[in-house]
Amino acid sequence: MPASSNDVTIAFRIPGTWKHPRELVQQIPTGHRLTGEALILPDGSSVDFGVAPADTQFPHLFSDACRTDLSPTELDTVNNYKVNVFLSGPGGSMEAAHHMMQAACALVRAGGAGVFIDNSAIAHSGEQWLQMTEDGGPDALTFAFAAIVRGKLDIYTMGMHVLGFRDIVMSREDVEKNGFDIVDVIRYVAASDKPIENQHIIADLDGPRFQVTTLDSDKEFQGSPMFNPYGRLKLISLRDIAERN
Repeated sequence: MPASSNDVTIAFRIPGTWKHPRELVQQIPTGHRLTGEALILPDGSSVDFGVAPADTQFPHLFSDACRTDLSPTELDTVNNYKVNVFLSGPGGSMEAAHHMMQAACALVRAGGAGVFIDNSAIAHSGEQWLQMTEDGGPDALTFAFAAIVRGKLDIYTMGMHVLGFRDIVMSREDVEKNGFDIVDVIRYVAASDKPIENQHIIADLDGPRFQVTTLDSDKEFQGSPMFNPYGRLKLISLRDIAERN
């Protein structure tokens, strides 16, 4: 079983047009096995499995949250889905997140339209999901799981805990006016050999740019799949720090 954190559970919803559990069992790839409560992978590991009937709101939720365009077949499956398959399992590391992606691939190959991630409220088409899983690198995993949210004053990530990281917070001015892309920070955090801690300095080609302040996570999401138990990294411009001093 991949290394993970007991504090983080990855949760997926995969819509499909399966009319009966037998149909899903027949279409699941060779080497996988479904029980009433688990999906068993070829290596013998398992993730939790469940189903729920369709509702009228989910197709719009999925389509609006999708990061890439759905193919005509995928869109038709979402709009006419009969059941949502739920998969859940431990997260909190890149390895654990990739293991969950591999589990979801089995449902996509069995006819699922794509994957909705409850931890970050983003979705991916089935074809895109298969490509990201095959890649398996830091860029693919962060694109898969980390949402970027634009607030009134800040731009921040949601879902980094799935990979074992704190979420990132930057001011909109630094991103929109000063040209420091939060995607570059996501890549920096994911590629770092050591955890990014309080007062860490982040630089670009022009030299030191930000000092990191560690913060607790927003209590609003506590108890939900979106809650990050590791906290947040607030990036403070070194220019702003110098001006205050």
